[in-house]
Amino acid sequence: MLPTEYRVVASGLRFPEGPVALPDGSCLVVVMEGKALVRVWPDGSVTNVAELGGGPNGAAMGPDGKCYICNNGGVSFISDEFGLRPGGQAPDYVSGRIERVDIETGEVEVLYGHGSAGPLRSPNDIVFDAHGGFWFTDSGKTRPRDADRGSVYYARVDGSECREVIFPMLVPNGIALTPDQKHLIVAETHTARLWSFELAGPGEIVRKPWPSPHGGTLIVGMPGYQWFDSLALDAGGNICVATLIKGGITVVSPDGSKVSHVPLPDLYTTNICFGGPDMRTVFVTLANKGLLVALDWPTPGLSLNY
Repeated sequence: MLPTEYRVVASGLRFPEGPVALPDGSCLVVVMEGKALVRVWPDGSVTNVAELGGGPNGAAMGPDGKCYICNNGGVSFISDEFGLRPGGQAPDYVSGRIERVDIETGEVEVLYGHGSAGPLRSPNDIVFDAHGGFWFTDSGKTRPRDADRGSVYYARVDGSECREVIFPMLVPNGIALTPDQKHLIVAETHTARLWSFELAGPGEIVRKPWPSPHGGTLIVGMPGYQWFDSLALDAGGNICVATLIKGGITVVSPDGSKVSHVPLPDLYTTNICFGGPDMRTVFVTLANKGLLVALDWPTPGLSLNY
């Protein structure tokens, strides 16, 4: 049975995203409006790890023990009765980037500002494969009368490659690898669709022919007004995707045949990760309210490569 209760781990976070559960029980969290990477300790205390600027959006630990950040370059924010929520491209936006942070010293370096298709627009979420490379989504930026088309990149930690592999997508967001590492799962935000891409090797997909718009296979598309944000998989391959507007976690079976929903009291439930000694604790960012919350999950999460 899916959980119905949650506990608050930390509050006062300025639009949290990208939780990463660490072995010592703490969590790294990016705060997009706060433009920083912070560490939330089991007692709820919060310490600053690094000042990042722009708009830090997603995070993952790499094979070198450093934290890799998808920085969207900056968005404007709206504050209303629901709390904080992002608007469009920030007035001072320059470009997006992939950053690498030493979580012990706080040292920050920009690994990529450009990819094979040009300047990175709005890097959003990231996952490492078993080969030490990483996939990331570039959602693109939204302006008052136009918007970018998004894409998915594959990159290497030595700075030698940042290659666009999947294009076009409509605001690609959450990204993960299946338990067998043979498929890449990508969520599109505004369509509330989940796509699967068969992998041929590191940074390579088996591209499906038209009418697939980009080489992927549709897992599920949700009805009504809801958006998909970031996601994590459990050990059985079920996709647990943070859901906006219809706030909560939507759980989708690997083939898309079964869908359930865990409601949470935030229209901007933005991200999720598994942690705890048995990987049965789910950490979720409730970004409108500035909260990191935890839920006891009935199934263990999928262990990440790093």
